[in-house]
Parts: sequence; C-alpha cells; structure tokens
Amino acid sequence: MRRTPRWAALPALALLTLVPACSSATTTTSAASSETVIATTEDTTATATVSTDNAVDHDEPADHEWDPTDEVVVSLEGDTADVTGDGVTVDGSTVTVTAAGTYRLSGSLTDGQVVVSTTDEGIVRLVLDGVDLTSSTTAPLVVTDAEEVMVVLADGTQNTLTDAGEYLYPDAATEEPNAALFSTADLTLAGDGALTVEGNAYDGIASKDGLVITGGDITVTASDDGIRGKDYLVVEGGTLDVTSGGDGLKSDDDEDATQGYVSMAAGAVTVEAGGDGVDAFTDVVVTGGELRVTAGGGPGGTVADDVSAKGLKGAVSVVVGGGTVDVDAADDALHSNGAVTVTDGTVTLASGDDGVHADATLTVAGGSVTVTDSYEGLESAVITVSGGAIDLTASDDGLNVAGGVDGSGQETQDAAGAREGGPGGAAGAAPSEDGFAEETDTSGYLLTISGGTVLIDADGDGLDSNGSVVMTGGTVVVDGPTEQMNAPIDVNAGFDISGGVLVAAGSAGMAQMPDASSAQASLGLTLGSTYPAGTVVHVTADDGTRVATFTAGKSFESFVLSAPELVAGASYTIAAGGTAGSSVLGGYAADGDVSTATALGTATASGS
Repeated sequence: MRRTPRWAALPALALLTLVPACSSATTTTSAASSETVIATTEDTTATATVSTDNAVDHDEPADHEWDPTDEVVVSLEGDTADVTGDGVTVDGSTVTVTAAGTYRLSGSLTDGQVVVSTTDEGIVRLVLDGVDLTSSTTAPLVVTDAEEVMVVLADGTQNTLTDAGEYLYPDAATEEPNAALFSTADLTLAGDGALTVEGNAYDGIASKDGLVITGGDITVTASDDGIRGKDYLVVEGGTLDVTSGGDGLKSDDDEDATQGYVSMAAGAVTVEAGGDGVDAFTDVVVTGGELRVTAGGGPGGTVADDVSAKGLKGAVSVVVGGGTVDVDAADDALHSNGAVTVTDGTVTLASGDDGVHADATLTVAGGSVTVTDSYEGLESAVITVSGGAIDLTASDDGLNVAGGVDGSGQETQDAAGAREGGPGGAAGAAPSEDGFAEETDTSGYLLTISGGTVLIDADGDGLDSNGSVVMTGGTVVVDGPTEQMNAPIDVNAGFDISGGVLVAAGSAGMAQMPDASSAQASLGLTLGSTYPAGTVVHVTADDGTRVATFTAGKSFESFVLSAPELVAGASYTIAAGGTAGSSVLGGYAADGDVSTATALGTATASGS
C-alpha cells in the first residue's frame, strides 16, 4: 500500500536496516462473528473441522435404490396425462403426486405443472424419462409438501423445465414458488440423464430445505440465482453448467450456524454469474471435483454498487481441501468475513480486487494457489503459510496483512441493496467494511511463513504487514515493486527470520530487510542505480563460494537475501552478470556461473 516514507533514503551500497521494531507477535485471531468458529489456523484439520461442525445432509444410499416393478407410470400428453397405478391425480394439465413412492414420468406438458403434495412419510421419487414441462403462469415442477423428494434423470434421456417469464400468484401475500424447479422439502437430483432448466422469472432450481446433487448433466439458466438450497447445497457428482443473473450456487439459511453451507466433493461445475459465483451464509467447502466460476464478468467486469460479484464467498469460511478451483471475479476471487483455508487442491484466481480476502485468518497449508490478476494478492489480518505453492501477481500489495486505506476488499452493498432470491428468497447479509487497523496499531496482525513456496510479482509492496512477520521455513521470492513509494518488504512491527530462504528485489526508497536480531543472517543492499529486468545477481562469500543466484523479473535498485548459508558478521560480494542455472522458484536459481559477473559491492550479513 502507498504511504509517506517513515525514514530517509539509504546511501548506495549500504546495509539495509529496519526501523526499530517491537518484538514479534504470536497473536491468535478468531473467525468472523458467529456462534461457532468453523475454520481454524490448525492447517491440516481445517477441512475436517468444517465437515464436523456442519449439519449432515439428508441424502442416503438407500434413497438411490428401488424396485422398478413398483413404479407408477405417468405419461404426459400435452394438456393432460395418463396414469398407470395409484398415488397420482390429474386435473387438466396439472398432475399431482399425492403419496410417497416412485413415479416414472415421460412425455410433455405444453402448458401445465407437475406438483408433489403428500403428507406421507418416506421419499417421493420422480424418474424423469424424457420429460418436457412448460408453464406460462408459474413453475412447471413444484414440491409443496413431502418428507423428501428425489428427481432421477433416467440414463440417456433429455429433460427440460421451462417456467413463465412472470408468475401469476393467487394473492399479494403469496411468494412461492420462485424457481422453475421448486421444493419446500429436502431435494436430491440424481441419475445419468440430462436436465435443462430455464428460470425466466426467478431462480432455476431452489429448495427451502437441503439440496443435494449426485449426478446428471444439468444446465441451468436463471434470471436470478442459479441453484439454491436454503439449509445447504451439496454437489457430490454430475456436470453442472449454470448461468445466472444473480448468484450461481447459493445457500442462505441465516438461523442455524450448522447450515447455510455450500459443499462440493465431486463432479464438474461451471458457473457464470452476474452476482457471486458461490455464496454461502456460513461455509463454502471444496474437497474435490472441478469448479470454474466467472462472477460479474471477471476482473474487467463492472458491477453496480449494490451487487456483490465475488467468486467464492463464505461468511464464516472458505475452505479448499482438494479438487480444482478456477475463478475470474470482478470482486474478490475467494472471500470470507472469517477464515479462508487451502490445504490441498489446485486454485487459480483472477480478481478485480483481492485474489483471496479473509477478515480474520488466511491459511495456506498445501496445494497450490495461483493469482494471475489482482489488486492485492492475499489479504487478511493474520496470514499463515505452512505449505503448498503460492504464485501471485498484484497491481498493489502481494501478501497484505491488514494494511489498507484503499478500500480493497470492502463491500459497497447495504441491506436495502442486497440481492434477493425472488419472492420468498432471503436477502443477502449486508457485509461491513473490512476492519483494518490504523497504521499505528500493530497488535493482532501477523504474517507467519513456516513452509511451502511463495512467489510474488507486485507493483505495490511485496510482503506488507501492519504488524509483524515471522519466518521459520519455506522459500519466498519477491519481484518488484519498481515505484519508490512501495517496497519489496514493508513491515511495521518487526521481521524475525530463523529459517527458510528469502529473496527480494525492487525499489530502494522504502526498502527493508529482516531484523538484525534474527537467528538467521540476512543482508541487503541499495545499489545506487537501477538495473534492468533480466539482470542476474550473484551473492558470493569471501572464499568465492556462491551462496545465491537470482534473475530479476523487473528493474530493481535494492536486493535482500536471507538464507541458512549466510553467516552473521561475514562479508559477501554482490555481483551482476554471468548466468543462472536451474530455477528453484521464480528467478531464484539453484546454481549459476559467476565467472563473468561484475562486482557491485559488498555487505556484511546481520543476525544474532
């Protein structure tokens, strides 16, 4: 972030030193306001913790088993239907299922409705075997009363649901149905057939209870939200292609801390949303499958001030524990008012704002996180990197711990402007602005790096902490910035390093390096002039031993290195030229040839 320099420029070839700093923090921070803390900074148990705290979904293996000889056959015939068996009534073009059981539907209703209305215990199973339902006045498939309903897409069939562009309700107080496929009961979509849903008025598919998808090739186009489960939305298989004017996948139960979650464990989901790609009142959890999201037109998209266009948004947590997540979002790609945790999987993000934003804690313990486009790469009050691979590009700060007067990560919508899910749909919560500290307040803000790799290409500060930085392991390479009002390393309250490798090159005006009291030695130089991108830098000991080689990706005037090979109090030569060998991370190389390099100067490594 940009700010007025707090210290004078350093002379050429001078050892860089931090402003005297407080001792390193060891603060813990709780997740967002909630009755239960779902995600924690216990890296390897975050996914399990979320799974344990969330309510178990309703789907059971026995629900997917039945005797075909018990099926009631319903043949739809344009403006009426023919029924073989019991449990169904027909009134013109309205077909009503009145009892629990299994019903095989085929044919079409050109302007009609299939209704499930039963007080029986047990499941109602609708097998769609080549069904085309259209209504000019309401939703074509509605569950008004049932214990549980399963819609099975028969193998090899194409099924279509098309609702009215405007619903005709019996009175002004009625607000349901509000989706082309609407259910007041727990709903499961299963099978290996195909389903196309056109939600012309409101949502595409919506359940007022839980919604589980285990299979099928499902295509949804919706004026508002694509697929919505109030208590939860669980995807365990199938292929989903969702295009929505509102949110893509959504769960909005705001009364139970164990519900209101979206979970994906398998399958392939593609979402193109005018609002949020995935929106959960509590948690978004991805443990498998492929999830691809475009929200608000991607990083170059523009959205109204009252519209949230985030990729994955969980008010309590966003957890990626496996699978593939690919997001283009006009706002934050991953966002939580509480915690974001990545323990496994492949995450690729592009954002018009933050790649990842968490108000409280952001943890990367495994997998890979690549931010290809962002204002700020990773942002939170507490960031912990204990494993995995991070590769980020930011037009401002790379890793940003709580610093920000720039509005980054702030919500602009309020309660009045929050999008609703059509009649009966709950309005989205109105998030408050990110609670970042004033620049003089360094308590509670901490960046910890103990493992993994971090590669930063930042036009603003590379590592930016309004509090402390503690590094005990891992490899960090910062390339940039070039602007003097920013720095490769910008820390307010101390940078303690005792392990790992840190390489940082960029502008010199505000350059900093780890604390001189750190257990691991560091050295830093301001170079007196600007060296172009592509310059190879070598650090060698007095005996000629090469300690490090780095190829700059941008022009630079300062260079910082901390590595286990450095010895506190020893003198090292920094040279430019020669060649670099095989890459370890970014421009940091495992080997190199110093023989033709030109010495730029010497520096003495600091450390305790």
